[in-house]
Amino acid sequence: MDSRLVQNSQMAIRKGMDLFEKCYKFNKARFLMSQGMYPFFRMIESAQEPEITMGGKRMIMVGSNNYLGLTNHPKVKEAAIEAIKKYGTGCAGSRFLNGTLDIHVKLEEKLARFMRKEAALVFSTGFQVNLGVISSLAGKDDVVLIDKMDHASIIDGCRLSFAEIKKFKHNDLDDLERLLKEYEDKGKMIVVDGVFSMEGDIAKLPEIVALTKKYNARLMVDDAHGIGVLGKTGRGTVEHYGLEGDVDLIMGTYSKSLASIGGFIAGDEDVIHYIKHHARSLIFSASPPPASVAAVSAALDIIENEPERRERLWSNTHKMLKGFRDLGFQVGPSETPIIPVIVGEDEKAFQMAMMLQEEGVFANVAVTPAVPNGRALIRTSYMATHTEEHLDIVLSAFKKVGKLLGII
Repeated sequence: MDSRLVQNSQMAIRKGMDLFEKCYKFNKARFLMSQGMYPFFRMIESAQEPEITMGGKRMIMVGSNNYLGLTNHPKVKEAAIEAIKKYGTGCAGSRFLNGTLDIHVKLEEKLARFMRKEAALVFSTGFQVNLGVISSLAGKDDVVLIDKMDHASIIDGCRLSFAEIKKFKHNDLDDLERLLKEYEDKGKMIVVDGVFSMEGDIAKLPEIVALTKKYNARLMVDDAHGIGVLGKTGRGTVEHYGLEGDVDLIMGTYSKSLASIGGFIAGDEDVIHYIKHHARSLIFSASPPPASVAAVSAALDIIENEPERRERLWSNTHKMLKGFRDLGFQVGPSETPIIPVIVGEDEKAFQMAMMLQEEGVFANVAVTPAVPNGRALIRTSYMATHTEEHLDIVLSAFKKVGKLLGII
């Protein structure tokens, strides 16, 4: 018998115990590809501007988290270029050992001032912030209470801790209090998104803060989508509510308003010092590259010195919220530049995204498990740099596609 046939036969016999078996059986993505309804890993050939190029075609981008339009800002790009000239392209090691540059420390000081906290610590990605912070602070005798709609990085950070993890219903303060009462005799930390990334609603922080005080709990806010967007001076959800003295830890990412890649945690100096020496995702990861660090520093300056960007962003947001509602779309509880168009079934959302693409609009799809069953959506998000013309074209495309699909 051909040796290859023998080998294939042996492989088939062993397949039932093959760890890769799930890979061979996974066909959902390939099916969507075959149907022309695969909306992921689309290749973009230009900067994250209001208009992008994809497949040689110009499209309007309403799927980016570049809220203030800073990823292609001349001052941000120049800061990154100058950092590369001085420091090179990487740090060749972790923050813990050889990878801490003076610009890392200066950025941490700047972020602490900006967030009005004693100290800050920068990580290589926002995902790593949540992994490292939660898993280093929460131990086997503790409990972490999280909103059911919290970001995946929060959930994974909880999984890496030895703490008991309890989810409460989305923005449901009664359910949160029920859990706080149940675990009154344990060390407790509540972790919530400031702005929930799928439906664009905001955490009820005043009520949550009141509960933390009543039940002696700590509070961490993941403000990835709030910083640069919310608050009188763009300092995020905590500033929006005037609670900067009441929230223990504020987490942020650079990949939204701060125009780069990375993340940070800000809080009391003693707590940050502890995280610095216990967060595995910091200690065992390569340091953020110089260009990224310099870009964030420049973006912070722009946020503080150009408040008109935030004003334009909110003008665009209000226009689109009203426009979608007037057309008859369901946009859920959105209060921010993240505006979901709720479609229903997953397949219809895939279909709608591709039809919008044909109309020259790039929008994102969110399906289960990112959203509840039967609540698949087209996730749109807006920039300060979108023009009225851009937005009118987007509304026109949604109107056409929504009617064809029977959504409106």
